[in-house]
Amino acid sequence: MNRSFVVVAGVAAMGLTLVLSTQTSGSAQGGTSAKINANAKMTTPADRTRPHRLSVQVDVNDPATMNLALNNVSNAAQHYSDIGQKVEIEVVAFGPGLHMLRDDTSPVKARIKSMSETMPELTFSACGNTRENMAKVEAKDIPLISQAKVTKSGVVRLMELQERGWSYLRP
Repeated sequence: MNRSFVVVAGVAAMGLTLVLSTQTSGSAQGGTSAKINANAKMTTPADRTRPHRLSVQVDVNDPATMNLALNNVSNAAQHYSDIGQKVEIEVVAFGPGLHMLRDDTSPVKARIKSMSETMPELTFSACGNTRENMAKVEAKDIPLISQAKVTKSGVVRLMELQERGWSYLRP
């Protein structure tokens, strides 16, 4: 009996293809051969005038996580600046993470202000649903920092960005 198995795994965005071929023969020799052909040709999109796009989720009221998200934003922006490419970054805060964008409770509002002044490609989206629910629970208007724009739903905003090809990060 002669069996042949071929496994092909491709990552189209990176232009990486791995082919694993294993042949098993039922002959007296019982020979098995395995051949790996890795074509690791890395390609970049032909049009690098189009910016890279990164969406960052913040859904916890934790200063360390908020600062980690901002560190990631800063590092990505610096990387693409260093190699002369553009990047657009949107931080989306919802649930307990909305505290990141609240004017009255944000532990990182000074840092956001500073980053926004030097990074015009950076935007902050605040979940309107979360804001409404917090307003009901706290029986007051929920003030947001001036850098935040309100989106109806933070989760839906992240979905829409991913559907448009944005990369996703949850620190």
